[in-house]
Parts: sequence; structure tokens; C-alpha cells
Amino acid sequence: MAISAQVKTQLSRSLSEQIAAVIPGGVDSPFRSFQEVGGHTIFFNKGAGAYLFDVDGNKYIDYLGAWGPSVLGYCQPLVVAACKKAIELGAVFGAPHVLELELATELIKLYPSMEKVRFVNSGTEAVMSAVRLARGATGRDLIIMFEGCYHGHSDSVLASQDHKASSGIPQAVAANTVRVPFNNLPVLEQALERNKDKVAAVLIEPVAGSMGVIPPQPGYLEGVRKLCSQAGCLLIFDEVLTGLRVARGGAQELYRVKPDITCFGKALGGGMPIGAYGGPSRIMDELQPLGEVYQAGTFSGNPVTMAGGVETLSLLANPAVYTRMEALTARLFAGLQAVITRLSLPVQLQRSGSMFAILFAPKPIVNFQDSLSIDAKLFAKFFHYLLDHGVYLPPSAVDAAALSSAHTEDDIDRTIAIAAEALATF
Repeated sequence: MAISAQVKTQLSRSLSEQIAAVIPGGVDSPFRSFQEVGGHTIFFNKGAGAYLFDVDGNKYIDYLGAWGPSVLGYCQPLVVAACKKAIELGAVFGAPHVLELELATELIKLYPSMEKVRFVNSGTEAVMSAVRLARGATGRDLIIMFEGCYHGHSDSVLASQDHKASSGIPQAVAANTVRVPFNNLPVLEQALERNKDKVAAVLIEPVAGSMGVIPPQPGYLEGVRKLCSQAGCLLIFDEVLTGLRVARGGAQELYRVKPDITCFGKALGGGMPIGAYGGPSRIMDELQPLGEVYQAGTFSGNPVTMAGGVETLSLLANPAVYTRMEALTARLFAGLQAVITRLSLPVQLQRSGSMFAILFAPKPIVNFQDSLSIDAKLFAKFFHYLLDHGVYLPPSAVDAAALSSAHTEDDIDRTIAIAAEALATF
């Protein structure tokens, strides 16, 4: 397959310089910067299906997926129509409306672990609220989370007793969070025993999407569930990435493990800003106005976002959507693996459903310590070759890429051909 000439991005370069003068780092989220891969960011002005278009007129096959939301591709026509209809009737009421009821009802049907759900505006809000709810419901303070997992930017998940990912977090907050290795049951068991009757919840990404797309090892999530039940603490699944992505019923459907609280974001809104968290009534009813745990938000459950969510769930009800994404991801991996094997390269391919990572590492990544072996410089070289030839990956050596239902076999084959050219230069 012939590869097109390199794209040119002069206007993006100029805009990147301009925006850095008015927005710190030129981005509203550090993940968007090209700090890890080098070069200037790309300014996009249009998304359609599986493609992004930049301000210089270049077209890219997209595997960023807007960092997860674009499970149906960009600007899915029925989702766009639903959101337009909602905004014409009023973008926000600050009061209940029927679309909230509809989305909550449909989401609960999909996730048997939930009897009630609350909507918020982001995955960060969902996790922050779930942690507070767990503490309020149990009367305990300590949270256990896992090295390398990402749960947004609230204080309690950015700092722990042995690590801070940000300055500006009080030590008292860090003292109430403990980190343990992912995919290691004995260390989790020890942490629970060492902090007996103090742990409110264990917070986990069932598939670790921010250190190489690491699936749980066989029996691991079942073991985590059992340990939480024995310790009398809650199990929180952060399904912000995996919910509606690795399966319609998320990782809990895929791995058949039921958490106490589930957090959502990303794909649930069909491109609109959204978060949600839910669980059994006995836990969710601890929220005000029924209980004593406070959580609120003017834009939570707004009609436009709810409309996008309702239409997204309706479209994802078709099993063929997931069958298609699974087949496309398998096709991509088969093509890439053939190149990697032929060239004898130290590259690992890891995925769960349509979430995937191409990792420049000598062996499979199963935890955070393993992820430290990933060669970020080689990834940067690979990233820029693909970018220069019209394929857009996340600008990070460890974060999850994603396919959408809008990708085609031609998109996959073209990506394999471009990647093969890139890998042949190593």
C-alpha cells in the first residue's frame, strides 16, 4: 500500500506558540501536551467518524478517541441530532427532567451491580464523589489504590502515604491513601490486614489504562472482590475508561466481578462531558438529601449531555457494534504482530476489547514497575512517523489508544502499512 506524503502543520505550530502565552503549557489538560513525544501540538477543527482534521487541512485516522469518549466515532449523526434537539429546548434547567430518568434507567439495566446512579460532569467528579460516598457509608477514612492507575485529579487519588503526583496536596490527605501493586493479591491482603477496620474502599481500574493497558491476571479481580468482602470495605471499579468500551456492560461484564460502586465517564456521553457513579440503594441512599454525604453540581445531568447518553446507549445496544470493534482491533493486532515478529522487535501489544497499547518494551507489562521499562524515546519516534503520515495516536508511551465503531478495514490496513514503515526504521 502506497504511503501518502508527509503532512504539513505550519498553522498548528503557530497556534501552539500563541496559545502557550495565554494557557499554561498551551493545554487545558497536561495529557494533551506533546511534552513526552516532543514537537508542537496539533490543532483540530473537525472530527467525523474515525477521522480528525486539523487547521492545516490534514486528515488523520484517529486512535486517540478523544481519550476515550469516541466509541461511536466523532459526530455520530443520531447523537448529534439528539443533542441539537435537547439544546433547542434548553441546555440546562438545574432541575429534574425526563432524559435523566431515561438514561439512569437504561444504565442500571446494563450494570446489575447498580440499583441507583448519580450523574456528574466528568470521570474525576465521579471518582471523587464515589470515594467520599465510600467514606461516608463505612465511617472509615482510608482508601487503597494501585500503583500506576489513574483516577482523575482530586486530591485523594493524586497522593498517598508514599507518593505524590502533584504539589498542593495536604499531607493529611495523602496520609489517608495507601498504594499497592496492581496484579498482586498478597500485597493487597497485607495492606488490608495492616489497616484492619480502617479501609473504606479499594479503588481500582479493572483494566489499567494509563500504564500500558494492563488486563487483570486470571483470578485477580475475583481475589480483590473476596478480600474486600472479608475486610468489610467497599470495592470501587473505576470504569471511566472501560465502561461501554471493553464491553457494553464494562469490565465487570467481561470479567464477571461485581463491585460495590462503579464510576463512569468518557464513552457514556457520546462526546458530551459526563460522569456517573452508582451502586446498591443501601450505599447510594447515603447521599443527600436522603443521607449525610454531600455532592452537587449545577450542570450535572443536564439535558444535552443526557440526550447524548441516551442515544449512545441505544446505538450500543446493537451487539454488532462490539463484534465489529473486536474484529477490527484483532485485525490491527494481527498485522502489527506480524511486522514485529518479522523484524524481531522488542514491542508488546496489549489490549482489552477496543482499548489497546503499542509498547516499546522487552516483555509484557503487568504492573507499574514493568511499565518503567517502556522506551518513551522509541515511542516518540514511532508516534511522529505515524503523525507525519496521517495516523494519530495518544501522545503518550503508556496511555490507552482506542478504536471506534466508525473505523473500517481499509483504515486498519493503512495503519498497519504506515506502522510497518515506521518500525522498519528502528
